[in-house]
Amino acid sequence: MIPSLLRSQMKTIFLASITFFIAVILVLYPEQAVKSSLRGLHIWWDVVFPALLPFFITAEMMMGFGVVHFLGVLLEPLMRPLFRVPGAGAFVMSVGLISGNPMGAKLTARLREQKLISREEGERLICFTSTAGPLFIFGAVAVGFFENKSIGLILAVAHYVSTIIVGFVMRFYESQAPPTPPPAKRKGFILSRAISAMHRARLQDGRTLGQLIGQSVTSAIQTLLLIGGFVMMFSVLTHLINYVGVTGPFIRAIAQMLVFFSFPAELSESILVGLFEITVGSQVASTTDPSIPLLFKLAIVSLIIGWNGLSIHAQVASMISRSDIRYYPYFAAKILHGFLAAFITVLIYPLFEPYLQQTPAIISVFRPYSAWFLSLWDILQGFAIAVSLIWFVALIYQEFKELTNSYRYNKTR
Repeated sequence: MIPSLLRSQMKTIFLASITFFIAVILVLYPEQAVKSSLRGLHIWWDVVFPALLPFFITAEMMMGFGVVHFLGVLLEPLMRPLFRVPGAGAFVMSVGLISGNPMGAKLTARLREQKLISREEGERLICFTSTAGPLFIFGAVAVGFFENKSIGLILAVAHYVSTIIVGFVMRFYESQAPPTPPPAKRKGFILSRAISAMHRARLQDGRTLGQLIGQSVTSAIQTLLLIGGFVMMFSVLTHLINYVGVTGPFIRAIAQMLVFFSFPAELSESILVGLFEITVGSQVASTTDPSIPLLFKLAIVSLIIGWNGLSIHAQVASMISRSDIRYYPYFAAKILHGFLAAFITVLIYPLFEPYLQQTPAIISVFRPYSAWFLSLWDILQGFAIAVSLIWFVALIYQEFKELTNSYRYNKTR
């Protein structure tokens, strides 16, 4: 066994060596560093900043107005049995899925600061709420890189289905700490209880509308500046490491692994780049040799998007650093997410293949397989109805359970 002091010293030397190496290549290749930094700045200013700023401000205001507490009471019967997180996690899940990274991590850390979730519940929650947003999948990847919006549906289905699976798997993540207790049982219908909880939370917050708007804007811009720094730094690192030729041995090793799984070795560079940054990695995969079948490219892109890239990992680690939420469960969950998304992409690709050469206004996916001619809108409606039915059944069960317990209590008195 290595003594703890020696292990700590080795870690210090390793981290200092990496930092020194980065400083050296920045000095040796200043022109390349500036160009890659500008590329990261354009990505942040043109895409990330305008896409995330409204969501950050709105989410902060919704938390101040007690919307988290409203959803916490309303969706408690769904979130706790499925994912072993309180109902307040539904707010993080919905905003995270819509706005994308790193919104889920930021809101999870806020819930932990407000003592609405335990540390372990926060670790479970962050694993399936820190995801890529539909704007990135459909806009940047499908239309921007592959120039086919039908591809966005394949990637989105694979990504979000695997997200739900990861969330369900993480419910078995055990810990010694007790979970957050469910809300105190109160009389009345669950909707009235949810409204009462929202009203109490707003009164406890105590900020006026002007204060809340000002602080929400300030917090959102500070967070986005932090994200911009990460995007620019990882853009520089990805480009310079590849430029100086350090990545050669790693690309060859990844190529051998791809060949073992019957994937083209030419996709190895996109995996290595995607290991650091999902945007550049997805772009490299889309521009690889045109003779490579599209299925392989999409599977690799799904793997990259599910993994999130070290740039997003660094942002998530920064978001949760002010809380006691640990990073390692998120790291393991993102590995699982990436491989699940790639596997699901391979499974569902035959359903979408007839329509990849077409871009109709409404994509009929199952036309060769069903007489119902399901459209994309039908699929989204069906998913919403299925989730609503599950929530309704859980709600009825919860109400029935409370009435039964109340009846037994009154009978024993």
